[in-house]
Amino acid sequence: MSAAATSVTRLAWRRRMANVSRWLHIYGSMASLTLVLFFAVTGITLNHQDWLAARQTTTERRGAVQRSWLEKGTPDGVDKLEVVEYLRASAGLRGAVADFRIDDGQCEVTFKTAGYEASVVIDRETGKFDVTESRMGFAGIINDLHKGRDTGPVWRVTIDVAAGLLVFISLSGLVLLYFVHRYRLAGVILAGAGAFVSYLVYLIWVP
Repeated sequence: MSAAATSVTRLAWRRRMANVSRWLHIYGSMASLTLVLFFAVTGITLNHQDWLAARQTTTERRGAVQRSWLEKGTPDGVDKLEVVEYLRASAGLRGAVADFRIDDGQCEVTFKTAGYEASVVIDRETGKFDVTESRMGFAGIINDLHKGRDTGPVWRVTIDVAAGLLVFISLSGLVLLYFVHRYRLAGVILAGAGAFVSYLVYLIWVP
């Protein structure tokens, strides 16, 4: 193959790779736009929780469960499933059961989800219970979603997917920059400067 033909082949390959990189970067960005934007915004709200002043409201109420559920059904003497389902239905509690503690005199059940927590103390002798329910407001919900706290395994996978997409967008952008000769040097300098400034901030201002 002649030098001219080799040059044409290389040029065609570079153009093809540039087009593929551009396609991956653009559509990868669009596919992940909502997730990346959400975690970017909630990163700010999490870092400045005082801006939104998450309004935590606490309510208390009482009720009673059937005493038979506290005496039989499982080896520890408490029918946990019946108790939990009744609490959800009668007291309007939500979230996953984070803890179910049992001792001789009482049971304590804790429900948690993003921006929400409810604690129920049940007297095993009478079946009466006291509920303390806390709601952290909209800011509390989105901040917990950002952290993946009390959000369940599926949302934690969603966080991993969002992080993977962000890595993909960054790397595809770097690959695309490689094929854009006009801006390659400036882009590399800016990327290096950004990394260096971030390191300086960490080195000087992080205690």
